[in-house]
Amino acid sequence: MSLATIKRLEPLSGPITANAVTIDALRRALEAAGIEFIPENGGGAGVRFQKPAASD
Repeated sequence: MSLATIKRLEPLSGPITANAVTIDALRRALEAAGIEFIPENGGGAGVRFQKPAASD
């Protein structure tokens, strides 16, 4: 995903209006960076940092 694509999407409010491939690539990149997407469960959808894996 190019920097230009991210800059184009950043100022938009509401759901992202991009093709499915772009949205999937963005989601995978954020998840790989430790972001967890939270489903709407009465409190609204959101994101948070993933909890670190427990050490053995």
